[in-house]
Amino acid sequence: MMRGLYAILDLDTLEARHITPLDFAAEILSVRPAALQLRAKDRPPRETLALLRALRPLCRRAGVPLVCNDRPDLAVLAACDMVHLGQSDAPIGLVRGLSPGLRIGVSTHDLDQLARALEARPAYVAYGPVFPTRTKRNPDHVVGLEGLRAASELARRTATPLVAIGGITLETARDVACWADCAAVIAGVFEQGRTLRAQSAALHTLLGGAEAESVPAGSG
Repeated sequence: MMRGLYAILDLDTLEARHITPLDFAAEILSVRPAALQLRAKDRPPRETLALLRALRPLCRRAGVPLVCNDRPDLAVLAACDMVHLGQSDAPIGLVRGLSPGLRIGVSTHDLDQLARALEARPAYVAYGPVFPTRTKRNPDHVVGLEGLRAASELARRTATPLVAIGGITLETARDVACWADCAAVIAGVFEQGRTLRAQSAALHTLLGGAEAESVPAGSG
């Protein structure tokens, strides 16, 4: 069962902060998050595939699922654990038909989208944005904690893990954890005056993640 921090390695965010993807991954994986997703919007497929293949052994050693955003073809080639699909990506049924062993997560932004996604029995559903976010170019309508609560009631009927998305920080993590199994975080892992590892560990704990013995940074 997924629980805690669902960390997103967003290349644009890391470039703006002058952090390499593998350095970021090493710090994040040291706290054993629920998952690590590579988000490489508008990058050449060859670059994305190479990075997925570099991340795969790091995730495997940490026991953390590796998720590819948007691209089921690259997820298969890199032997990822899961692919994450948005509303404008290929339908779940089509992806499942092409690669039956690939687990699928899907983003939803209203209760109708959520209900349709749950009918397809994905590995998890994401819902939001719960709060305003600056890491998406054209963000969807903010659903708030009440919207997340309603989504939680739907997801629990099928025992599908619910991942909260959008603007989640250390200050809001505990409230989010009341209604979601995980929270996807991009910018929230960075806090001035606090290390990436310490911030990630704090988020993971507040979001209900297990306090396992950490993996040394850079291991593998």
